[in-house]
Amino acid sequence: MIKRLNRPDYDRWASQVRHTGGCRQPIHLRGRVDHYDQATGRLLHRYTTRSEPDGVLRVPCKTRRATRCPACAETYRADTYHLIRAGLIGGKGVPETVTGHPTLFVTLTAPSFGAVHTRREHSGKVQPCHARRNAEICPHGRAMSCTERHHKDDPRLGEPLCPDCYDYTGSVLFNALAPLLWKRFADSARRALAKAGGLPLKDLRHHLTLSFAKVAEYQRRGVVHFHAVIRLDGPGGPTAPPPAWAPTDTLTQAIHHAAKAVSATAPAYADQPDRVLRWGTQLDIRPITFNGDLTEQAVAAYIAKYATKAAECVGTLDRRINPLDDLTAHNLRDHARRLITTCLRLGAQLELADLRLTDWAHMLGFRGHFSTRSRHYSTTLSDLRAAREHHARDNDITTGRLPLFDEDTVLVISEWEYAGKGHSLGDHLLAAAITRGCI
Repeated sequence: MIKRLNRPDYDRWASQVRHTGGCRQPIHLRGRVDHYDQATGRLLHRYTTRSEPDGVLRVPCKTRRATRCPACAETYRADTYHLIRAGLIGGKGVPETVTGHPTLFVTLTAPSFGAVHTRREHSGKVQPCHARRNAEICPHGRAMSCTERHHKDDPRLGEPLCPDCYDYTGSVLFNALAPLLWKRFADSARRALAKAGGLPLKDLRHHLTLSFAKVAEYQRRGVVHFHAVIRLDGPGGPTAPPPAWAPTDTLTQAIHHAAKAVSATAPAYADQPDRVLRWGTQLDIRPITFNGDLTEQAVAAYIAKYATKAAECVGTLDRRINPLDDLTAHNLRDHARRLITTCLRLGAQLELADLRLTDWAHMLGFRGHFSTRSRHYSTTLSDLRAAREHHARDNDITTGRLPLFDEDTVLVISEWEYAGKGHSLGDHLLAAAITRGCI
């Protein structure tokens, strides 16, 4: 750390750290960018990393995981917030008239795979976890009851009352099939809407569009559920309202029908029969208001928050797991270890190979995208990033770091290679101090 502070290029290194936004594990690139006049072939400008500290350019890692890089995850969270909010009130290319379209905030949950410790509240008071007067004794000799009032940070939350009774296989298979369940749910909702309008399904797109943005959230017990903003638009997206026969009530009925109707089947394996999995019985459907408790800011913030999280609340790892790894060497909760072990065990079954449970054992079987949206919901993360890059380029031209040139007459040639990532221990301490504004 002292050596870095005393180097003559420290100011430039600190500038790179600031430009990464405080990224915890910046990517190191080595290379150059040349700008040539297409008409004459004359070199107009050249940037090379040879003059940079350590001969590399440090750029943000751009991960979405808050456990790996809080700074880059915050950028991802902010982008997701604006993407979701634009689909609710307009902006970013979405007309403001979208506020008049039927829009709901929907939560689809997983079924029960066994009783777990939970925190219950009623009228602001914490209730006993699982109070039972005549609690049954499970086959493993445990009373299926818990009279404690758990604190919100109690590590037992989400743990089964009896781990040997808990259906770990069902939990893992549900996570693996959750993306398929969502797809079938959306398709079923479209069929229900077409039926409500007296239309064949193939003609529905000429009358309305079902737009959505969703995020997956892990419950403490280790299964995912989905939070989604679901909106009805006219044909082609939010530029037109849906037909009069498709109000909010019709959308609500379609969602109720789809949540109950769809299922996904896990193939049979070994001596186990195939297994049908469905959504849980808890289905929450609420209209989004602009002056009540569930505002567009609250919905956008809620979805954006979970877009940067994964299964860390369950106590698992945030990286892929090698089947040969010794899980006892990691600080894992027993519940998370059992879920991972179940993934590895089922992943070895040839009939379940398509679920790729071994590859996604660290995600407890879930292999879908955490934050997704339909094509017409609103803007895209790529467009938001492009706008930010365009702003940064204009700023570089204004401050003289880049020459002003016509993009149609200039040829840009870039050569880059990967040269590593992250900070040394000393650099990490300095970067943290720079990010906090201490130096």
